Amino acid sequence: MRIRHLATLLTAVALAATSAACSSEGSESSDKDIRLDYAYYNPLSLVVRDQKLLENQGYNVTWILSAGSNKANEGVRSNALDFGSTAGSAALVARANGTPLKVVDVYSQPEWTALVVAKDSPVKSVADLKGKKIAVTKGTDPYFFLLQALDANGLSASDVEIVNLQHADGKTALERGDVDAWSGLDPFMAQTVQEQGARLLYRNPEFNSYGVLNVREDFSAAHPDTVQAVVNSYEEARTWALEHPAELTTLLAQEAKISQSVAEEEMERTALDIDPVPGAAQKAVLEKIVPIAVADGDIKSEQAAQEALGTLLDPQFAQNAD
Repeated sequence: MRIRHLATLLTAVALAATSAACSSEGSESSDKDIRLDYAYYNPLSLVVRDQKLLENQGYNVTWILSAGSNKANEGVRSNALDFGSTAGSAALVARANGTPLKVVDVYSQPEWTALVVAKDSPVKSVADLKGKKIAVTKGTDPYFFLLQALDANGLSASDVEIVNLQHADGKTALERGDVDAWSGLDPFMAQTVQEQGARLLYRNPEFNSYGVLNVREDFSAAHPDTVQAVVNSYEEARTWALEHPAELTTLLAQEAKISQSVAEEEMERTALDIDPVPGAAQKAVLEKIVPIAVADGDIKSEQAAQEALGTLLDPQFAQNAD
């Protein structure tokens, strides 16, 4: 009898444990759970996070810092992120190479990259970079800016030595003299100009693609209401940012741990008063990047590039934003 009673007790315990596990799994897949990135190159993400715009609606948000578009894309590709903020060029290349993401909001039109050289560098033009070492983060807007800048000045990637470093590390390499130039990204770019006297060797705003918010395609299909809530929050953040530019700059300085003047320089080069709906303007910029990305091998074929370009943008959520 004791053995039978013990077996019954163990069975009950096992069933209770199974039930608890199932309940836990159910809570993990809740419609209220979001994994969202924030980035110093994406000011609106800082506002959404700081003001708890999603948490105040009952969402459970896991915030993950993206150090660059490549890291945001890695998060989406590995299913570690539901949403990632990148440059438009990085989103296009990621989708062309199999990352199932869609652009659902345009958060900025920045001039966030340029070619940077040290204060005492003998390099005076892009042509002078032939045979030189250039730091850049592959898979990001600074990388595609570099390719376009080289092409516009009669050079190609094979004419220089590209050193693949994350943005902050590229800045450090330039300051240490380990490389001859750096295709930089704000706020690090503004920081080295102000604090180390670095020079912006080459600027071209048209070579900068837009800042875009991407969502995993399967997440969007399963949770459209959540995607809409995130986009709504971004647009609420945009309204606040445009009405409070000084407070936004202070928030950026605090979050990125940079000086107020560096944050001001970044924001001077960042337009937030733009149409958030992904569409023709973004497509026009990306069409110019396609042949360069294909020729460089960043996208495997013209067909893959065109298929990605035709399916990348999903305007419905920004169109319906409150």
